[in-house]
Amino acid sequence: MTGWTDMMDKAVIVYGAGISGRGAAEVLVRRGQQVFLYNDDPCTLDEELLAALRAVGGDLLVGEEAFAEALAKAGLLVLSPGVPCDNKNVLLAEKTEGVEVISEVELAYRLYGGHMAAITGTNGKTTTTTIVGEMFKRLPVPSAVGGNIGLALSKEVEGLPEEAWLAAELSSFQLEKVKTFRPDIAVVLNLTPDHLERHHSMAAYGEAKKNIFRQQGVSQITVLNYDDPEVRTWSKDSKGTICFFSRKTVLPQGIFMQNGDFVIKWNDTTKVVCNIDELKLFGGHNEENVLAAIACGFFAGVSVEDMADVLRNFRSIEHRLEYVRTLKGVPYYNDSKATNTDSAIKALEAFSKGHIILLAGGHDKLTELEPMMALVKEKCDALILLGEAKERFYAAAQAAGVENIVLADSFADAVHKAYAMAQPPQVVLLSPACSSYDMFKNYPERGRYFKELVNALPL
Repeated sequence: MTGWTDMMDKAVIVYGAGISGRGAAEVLVRRGQQVFLYNDDPCTLDEELLAALRAVGGDLLVGEEAFAEALAKAGLLVLSPGVPCDNKNVLLAEKTEGVEVISEVELAYRLYGGHMAAITGTNGKTTTTTIVGEMFKRLPVPSAVGGNIGLALSKEVEGLPEEAWLAAELSSFQLEKVKTFRPDIAVVLNLTPDHLERHHSMAAYGEAKKNIFRQQGVSQITVLNYDDPEVRTWSKDSKGTICFFSRKTVLPQGIFMQNGDFVIKWNDTTKVVCNIDELKLFGGHNEENVLAAIACGFFAGVSVEDMADVLRNFRSIEHRLEYVRTLKGVPYYNDSKATNTDSAIKALEAFSKGHIILLAGGHDKLTELEPMMALVKEKCDALILLGEAKERFYAAAQAAGVENIVLADSFADAVHKAYAMAQPPQVVLLSPACSSYDMFKNYPERGRYFKELVNALPL
């Protein structure tokens, strides 16, 4: 990997003043680059960053006219993840001679000279990346975690030396405009319908995900989920060295489960990392996450002993099947990170005994509901629906034969209704299968509010 050390004679426009955009602008300004930070809508900016932008001849810009003026001075447009590629300003930049359009992740890659394990997939990215980050801490070199988790990737790589290892969680949005991006290890966990309002088709969504390994060569590793029928076929699309992982099949080579053991079998090496019974995580989806994390640790040089120690001590991340408390013998779980139906399905499957009181609904992504509702009928004693999606979810639940369906007037009402009906051996699970934008800024805010409500319930 080669770092980008020469500044451009022309200005750089960073599109989007969120976490990624601000981080990218800060990094470029510190390198002496003229930067215009552009946002579609008026916003406030930290005075220190605003002063730094102006000190290098840049500024905070708002409005299409200001964008067009800046474009005439620019040689590079860096897109924040929230900016779609079919945005008219982006399309204008694409047609402007001498202007290159890249994602913030591509910028980070060009600025970084070290090693990287990049992780994508519809579900499980944050858990897997967090585990990998903990494994990388065991290496005798600096390490960091960034991307769709924490700080902007370009900010996270700043100051890391060539021997460092970075664990990067990458969404399809972040991968849309990468060009030379080539991580040492690229992981695809799974692919199920999501973000179709942005990508418009599953084919386009999948193509964005494939960008994580598209530039790899034989000296890089492509880690793919053998159990996902679509992702398995992607081995033909990568020029990297393929490593499959599987929780269902004992592979001739790869990372797999056998009799509850997590096994590495690669070339002439066979090693057992640990057994599923030693972990604090639960659910088949987390077994897949652990397998993928082991692949990253193995190819980065983390010892089996260190990987096992990390896994034995790792607990679920916040908002992902996060245990909150037990009230009157009923445990409450916060799975606010389940922003699509497939993620909610994985949460339901994790409770093998069923008896779930499920809180679902929010901002509707208009994904197919039949598979989820079939499992709700099997696993749930009650379904409590809330938010913008509750009417469509109600109709789908009725069509699937779900019997105990309750509509809530508010988020707090949903929690109180669950509390009123819950009794052992039931569990109360918030797993919305929707994004949070109808009521909250993001899923962490939703999850924290759920925990506040649950912790305020009387014993």
